[in-house]
Amino acid sequence: MVVREPKVWRAARPHVARVAHGVKPGIARVTRAVRPGAARVARAVKPGVERVTSAVTARSSQLTGSAKKLTTLQFTAGAATLGLVLSAGAVTAAGPWDSSGQRTAERDWAASGAGQGGADHGRGRTGRSSGTAGAPKPAPSAPAVLAGVDGASGANPLPESGALAAALDPFLKASVLGPRRAAAVVDVRTGEQLYAQNADDALTPASTTKIATAVAALSAVGPDHRLRTRVVLAPGSAEAVLVGGGDPTLTAHKDTGGYASLRTLADETAAALDKRHLKKITLTYDTSLYQGPEQHTIGPNGNLALVVPLMADEARLNDSSSGSADRDPDPAAAATAKFADLLEERGIRTRTEGSARAPKDAAELAAVSSPPLTTLVERMLTHSDNDIAEALARHVALATDGKPSFDGGAAAIKSELKKLELPLAGVAFADGSGLSRGNRLTPDLLTALLARSADPAHPALRSVLTGLPVAGFTGTLRGRYSGDATGTGVVRAKTGTLSNVNTLAGTVVDADGRLLAFAFLATETDMADTDLAKKALTDATSTLATCGCR
Repeated sequence: MVVREPKVWRAARPHVARVAHGVKPGIARVTRAVRPGAARVARAVKPGVERVTSAVTARSSQLTGSAKKLTTLQFTAGAATLGLVLSAGAVTAAGPWDSSGQRTAERDWAASGAGQGGADHGRGRTGRSSGTAGAPKPAPSAPAVLAGVDGASGANPLPESGALAAALDPFLKASVLGPRRAAAVVDVRTGEQLYAQNADDALTPASTTKIATAVAALSAVGPDHRLRTRVVLAPGSAEAVLVGGGDPTLTAHKDTGGYASLRTLADETAAALDKRHLKKITLTYDTSLYQGPEQHTIGPNGNLALVVPLMADEARLNDSSSGSADRDPDPAAAATAKFADLLEERGIRTRTEGSARAPKDAAELAAVSSPPLTTLVERMLTHSDNDIAEALARHVALATDGKPSFDGGAAAIKSELKKLELPLAGVAFADGSGLSRGNRLTPDLLTALLARSADPAHPALRSVLTGLPVAGFTGTLRGRYSGDATGTGVVRAKTGTLSNVNTLAGTVVDADGRLLAFAFLATETDMADTDLAKKALTDATSTLATCGCR
């Protein structure tokens, strides 16, 4: 169940400002789940929003006894017009929440002019993503989410560095993190560094690498770009070729979740063959888009399929759409075999013959396209999707005339970030996902990436922020924050975990309404201290959320 909310953001753009006037009396029914962080932020915004927050607070106090804690399910299914402050400076309303916890309000309003970002990344959506009716919108998620960057966030005082250090040091200098750690906190609006601990040290970032991959992909390839999977027919023949376009989200499931459908491709291919009076074909597949090794240096691993430009459902051998799973050892062949079965069901007798390069003069029979890159970026970040990350790295290489391989993608990411004039001293990339220990990033770079993604001059990058998991609600942060943690619903961050490596980078609105970006890295954590190390980083972000620090 998706519940509506009052669309109340202090936005720089008129269309968002108008939304505030549509606030409904239902806001008075908001429960105690609008936490103290929301009330604090409310004080930084315009009087109209303050009145809404006052109504929330008054009503909330009446419900204290009956609304101690809300689970995510209770929140999405029963808390009418429930609000949480998510990742915007001085914005009071978050929600409503869709099936995976992502804010539908972000999707619908935050950057409607730009047409990008903010989708629900679960499989609960319906509709196609091949450009036809019913396709998920390129979810517009940024300006309203980040309204505080241009508004109240810059009007309130900055945290004082000494006070911030006093608050954060007990967590970020804790022995459980191990001897190698680095951290930075910056004010997003001004770019001013407010806290630093070895902030220019390049350490193993694990999956926070995906923030860099996302920025590079959105910059080089473009937020509206879609990845196409095609079927072509050799001239004067019955030889069809399934051509991989590098879309790991292509799905063979009946419920597509809004992604490109192999079944739709089979429908359209069968119809095109019928028009040509072809009822029997030979089917091959073309994976020539990528080059180099298909296997990541970590070896066979449930967190990543072979990196090839043709696969269905990330070659998963179960019905999962995220997390670790057994993978088919030949993703392209498996997708082609499934496609052949679908054609057979549609009356096309099909004989498969393995790999072949599509003729240059082949006629296109049918094609399906992924959702826009913004949606892929958000799914990658929300669920730490390694298959999407490695695909995007190769598309950065393709867009910049590089080699679409592990090495070529890594080089292309760094080159694109250099064009954006980001701090790259000591930085090294070995892949797009962060699975490689050869990656080296600094807190300086990670916070700069986040701040650049909030920059009004770079609207194409907004889905980097809206894709970050929401503490306690979505993706890899769903279970990391307890129900009473002060960072719940306020912190948005990308996690990073390898053996002995624990990292966290994202955004948070502090008690005075400043939007802050942070990056915390610990790379020699004793395995026995892994849970304690994660808790230290989590507690540091919650401290940021509650700290006025002056």
